[in-house]
Amino acid sequence: MITLYHCDGARSFRPLWMLEEMGLPYELKMLPFPPRVLAKEYLAINPLGTIPFMIDGETRMTESSGICYYLGTKYGPTPLVVGMDDPAYGAFLNWMYFSDATLTFPQTLVLRYSQLEPEERRNPQVAGDYAKWFLGRLRAVEAATANGENLCAGRFTAADIVNGYALRLAGNIGLAKDFGPNVAAYWARLQEREGYQRAVAAERKAGIEQNVAPRIRA
Repeated sequence: MITLYHCDGARSFRPLWMLEEMGLPYELKMLPFPPRVLAKEYLAINPLGTIPFMIDGETRMTESSGICYYLGTKYGPTPLVVGMDDPAYGAFLNWMYFSDATLTFPQTLVLRYSQLEPEERRNPQVAGDYAKWFLGRLRAVEAATANGENLCAGRFTAADIVNGYALRLAGNIGLAKDFGPNVAAYWARLQEREGYQRAVAAERKAGIEQNVAPRIRA
């Protein structure tokens, strides 16, 4: 069975959502955030101390968007993955990488310098600058969803999952108020999906059962 190590609200929500959309069996192991500080025994499993960490037989993976692609290709076929023979394949891959490199990265700096660092090390200017960076890059999503329900291929795919997580993170750290109208409507649609709602419920249930407190959010 697939095992996924997860922190409440972390990037590991991407593969959790993917697992729920595909209906795959899995075991969810919740950790306090940050696990490298609050769950040092986890370093014996993942020396990086990062989340996510997925185990599937002999396979070990740490990159959230990569795990989603792996699940879709290994356990497919599934409409969540766009095939190489599809004209939208390039756009699909671009959105898969865009989700972390362009949308999630600046938000990690906003979160770090507005909430996670000790009070004396917080830096409103850094947090503000990277919030503007994120919102500027979000224009690509605003444009892509102007005339379509999803990002590519005319249907819901893993690209929507991985970028949807970036929008979830933005909501958690107080940036959703600055979403454009198309992004706001797109994010509302994503939250209505049964797969998303099951993933949220699984996250909460596992946190309660494993006695892991949720992260403090803005």
